[in-house]
Amino acid sequence: QVQLVESGGGLVQAGGSLRVSCAASGRTFGMYNMGWFRQAPGKERRFVGGITWNGGRLYYAESVKDRFTISRDNAKNTVYLQMNNLKPEDTAVYYCAATRADRGLGYVSDYDYWGQGTQVTVSS
Repeated sequence: QVQLVESGGGLVQAGGSLRVSCAASGRTFGMYNMGWFRQAPGKERRFVGGITWNGGRLYYAESVKDRFTISRDNAKNTVYLQMNNLKPEDTAVYYCAATRADRGLGYVSDYDYWGQGTQVTVSS
């Protein structure tokens, strides 16, 4: 099992940047593929991006490609989401998720473990 805790959310103006982090418990973090999702009020949770266990493959939603970057530090049991050129429509609760399975990373159902989320608010 792995427990996930997000941090780094906050309020930022449009065009600004923010980095959110996801710290994982346990000694096997390096074996997990990780994903970031977000959920705006009244909307379903949607895929933002994913990274494989060794960082070898990265995936992004079209809406964030070229603005957001996912990275991980397995020595620190942490995955990061760097968000640049933020827009008001990026406002949401951001969740990280983990899976040991070797499958797609784009759907909520692909993941076994979730963090509690961190709020990101982008003002216009």
